[in-house]
Amino acid sequence: MIGRAISYGAVTIVNAIACGLGAALGVKLWTEATVRLTDNPGKIEGRIISEPCENPRLMVETVKRVLGYLNLDNLYGAYVETRSNIPIAKGLKSSSAAANALTLATLAALNKKVDDLTIVKLGVKAAINAKVTITGAFDDACASYFGNIVITNNKTMKVLKFLNVDEEYGVLIHVPPEKKYTVSINAKETKTMSREIKAIHKLALKGDYWTAMTLNGLAYSAVFGYNPKIALEALQNGAIAAGLSGTGPAVAAVVPKGNVDLVHEAWQKYGGTIIRTEINREKAHVLR
Repeated sequence: MIGRAISYGAVTIVNAIACGLGAALGVKLWTEATVRLTDNPGKIEGRIISEPCENPRLMVETVKRVLGYLNLDNLYGAYVETRSNIPIAKGLKSSSAAANALTLATLAALNKKVDDLTIVKLGVKAAINAKVTITGAFDDACASYFGNIVITNNKTMKVLKFLNVDEEYGVLIHVPPEKKYTVSINAKETKTMSREIKAIHKLALKGDYWTAMTLNGLAYSAVFGYNPKIALEALQNGAIAAGLSGTGPAVAAVVPKGNVDLVHEAWQKYGGTIIRTEINREKAHVLR
């Protein structure tokens, strides 16, 4: 009884930490999960193939939650693996993508189906239990699962709006070498700008999501102490939006195809890695 599934990466439009309202954009980075069920109930082991030194607690918690939801935790254990091209602890929704892929893979191994939002919520709750998130990152999980732009209320776990991006933009992501785990930040510091982030979230809801992404990035860069020049330089070289993704340290830019090389060249002086990708419009799914 083996299941395999894939889910995708995302970048921040509005970070929900300050006020519980969020928005995110799906990108064509990916995480694949394989779940092999065993006849050892309660024993779940996992390994992150692409970054084997990382703690597998999210993997274990996700599979455990799915088995418990279906009342099958007294019948099965599991051995779980993931591999991914999403850098961990950079603000690129690696936890959301892993939780989505693992939930889908576990359901596939069991030959069970549940609705899409239940899948997302199972992963969000697993991420909270595994302590890899502060808010549950419902916005990130939805963008990772559904693609395109998703605007949410994370407190109530409700999708407020799905938005399709018709334009063929490139997405560039500047990834510094350091990692920053979401749970390590001081969330109280962000509450001082709760009113401002609510206003930015309203912009996104009205359809001005690229302005929202840039303003959100500037606001959170100020709180977390990141250099805003990386995002500003992207804008100066033709990006339509640029800002800190999640709690960082990665910065994402949405760029018309003709300006991608300009932004890439401008960012090279900052070191680190530059990822070139695109907006994702594909839903997470089971792999056969």
